[in-house]
Amino acid sequence: MHDCPLSRRAALAFTVAGLLFSHAYSFGQSSLDRFAGQYSEASEPEIVYSIFAAGDHLTIETPRTAAMTLTPAGGDAFTAENGKLRYEFVLSGDKATAIHWTHSVRGIPTPSEALRVGDRPEHNHFRPYVRQDVMIPMRDGVKLHAAILRPTDTNEPLPFMMQRTPYGVDGYVPDRMNSQFTELAQSGYIFVMEDIRGRYESQGKFVMMRPIAAHHDPQSHDTKDTDESTDTYDTVAWILKNVPNNNGRVGVAGVSYPGFLAAEAGIDPHPAVKAISPQAPMTDVWIGDDFFHNGAFRQTYGYDYILGMESSKEATFQPLKEDAYDFFLKAGSFAAAGKSGVDDLPTGKAFIEHPSYDDFWQSRAVQPHLDRVTVPTLEVGGWWDQEDMWGPQAEYAALKPHDAKNEVYIALGPWNHGQWTLTTRKLGAVDFGSATGDWFRQHVEAPFFAHYLKDQPGFDAESAISFQTGSNVWKQYPVWPPKQGITARKLFLETDHTLSFDKPASETAFTAYTSDPASPVNYRKRPIEATYAPTGSHWYYWLVENQKPNETRSDVATWKTPILDHDVTITGDILADIVASTSGTDSDWVVKLIDENPDDAGLGDMAGYQLMVVDEIFRGRYRTGYEHPEAIPANKPEEYKFSLHGADHVFKKGHRIEVQVQSSWFPLYDRNPQTFVPDIMKAKPSDYKAAEQHIYAGSHIVLPVAE
Repeated sequence: MHDCPLSRRAALAFTVAGLLFSHAYSFGQSSLDRFAGQYSEASEPEIVYSIFAAGDHLTIETPRTAAMTLTPAGGDAFTAENGKLRYEFVLSGDKATAIHWTHSVRGIPTPSEALRVGDRPEHNHFRPYVRQDVMIPMRDGVKLHAAILRPTDTNEPLPFMMQRTPYGVDGYVPDRMNSQFTELAQSGYIFVMEDIRGRYESQGKFVMMRPIAAHHDPQSHDTKDTDESTDTYDTVAWILKNVPNNNGRVGVAGVSYPGFLAAEAGIDPHPAVKAISPQAPMTDVWIGDDFFHNGAFRQTYGYDYILGMESSKEATFQPLKEDAYDFFLKAGSFAAAGKSGVDDLPTGKAFIEHPSYDDFWQSRAVQPHLDRVTVPTLEVGGWWDQEDMWGPQAEYAALKPHDAKNEVYIALGPWNHGQWTLTTRKLGAVDFGSATGDWFRQHVEAPFFAHYLKDQPGFDAESAISFQTGSNVWKQYPVWPPKQGITARKLFLETDHTLSFDKPASETAFTAYTSDPASPVNYRKRPIEATYAPTGSHWYYWLVENQKPNETRSDVATWKTPILDHDVTITGDILADIVASTSGTDSDWVVKLIDENPDDAGLGDMAGYQLMVVDEIFRGRYRTGYEHPEAIPANKPEEYKFSLHGADHVFKKGHRIEVQVQSSWFPLYDRNPQTFVPDIMKAKPSDYKAAEQHIYAGSHIVLPVAE
């Protein structure tokens, strides 16, 4: 189950949903028959539209969208959404052969074409559900609003599938359940969709990533201390007692913030909770998820998200009216930018008052509480998740050593944030050759819950299920990262801008560049729209943007291998081990591992494309520990070791392996003034100074090479 509201996820609803509608109109049956049939999207062939001619009207549906209507607009054209969308049929003789239309993909106008693939349209298999709204009392008297939906075509006892969310549940109606949770809805569950404390129609006070309370005995109601774990416990206890025809089992799942809430359901859980799936969970928002990465503040994301989440009980995202690069550069520090309202909000104040990894952030981290396996767990993550890529890998790493019953799993695929909910084979310009999200839901997620909640056969996966990019095939491993057949090899950054597995003769030589906070490196192409801008935001795809334009910047250092004469496969965690100096007293270090395509015209737009495989930033002041920042000695080589995270990727023969290093990634990450100040959030304009950066020849990337 996934919670991706239109406001936060820019309509991370399905690619097929809402694209084509139908309507009743006066047209002869013979005229309608020429449109009837099945049409497959040319660029996404797994998306198949069925158009029916019935009486005096057309209907159109897909396996994941309900039957709806098209409005004639003259000739062979039709419109939908009150004329906002236009579809044109292409006819050959007396039969339509294709449909052309333009729709919005995350606010970006995208031309599409669907080609006729059959004359017999097929109905979807939506199950009928009925919804009931309830208020559920918690142990401290606060009541939480929930929507309960169950299938009406059976009286058999069913398990519960729960999602708790801060994004509202009003939109969860029967058609949406079938569209968004297709495989689970068809299998049959009693869905419980709950507004968490202080959000939408629930009572109480909202606290961003509420810390875990002391509740060693969650069944005891003697304490009124509450957190997301106790609220889940109390909700489960209530629905078991008050919702008839249940089988006594509960599954909990969700994406992003609901992923965090799903993980909390496994901490001192109610005995009826039998399976959870934290998907892209917010796990530790200082070390590696939404708000900070290794101490570097994710400025634009923190600004946009907190304004949207804490300005009211409902998510209301108000995008900037200008290029975020210009806005934050003119503002200077985050404290100055925050004067537009963020600094009056609880988490906005926390950003400014708690820039280091102190008790405020540590108390919100989930992974320290994952010291035992209480319930079968399926972690899910995307290789290019722009928000919570760190969380699922960190939670799996914390749980797996305690997994005596082999009930902890992780699935990792070629997705951005929550993209496994979609039917698509693409991420940005990159085509992975199959609808990977469909495969995951059909072969992993649905069987996982059916096994633990319904005792059904069919889930026999190994502990780690991974989509290997480059080769574009699914793999399974007994553990992540796999150990057998993997050799750690050091790829050195030579002073002639080449990469080599051979240790350099001299480690004192260096590559130099100048980092100037007055002209920081933009993290994605400009103009940089607000994170959740309703139209045109490229936030969702920036991790797969072509990195080639950076080669022309003097403040980005680049190294490449010769053209590969054989495939190189890396499977596991990648480590950056950088020896560097700065003429300043503080610095950020950004390291990107890149797969460069051949400069082959036959590849079209992908010729010479530079795809980031893994990447990360490290704020130098935290090199000895996250809790206590220290100035960097000027012009003295220092070692910086940090994870670039996991990958399962094949650098194909004919490609090059590339590494880029830079010292800014703006405005996603706030600028490091390169002069040590106690709190970068409050840096003054005079603190920002250019610095000369040296990357020494002993620097290397540790690659887990599959032999």
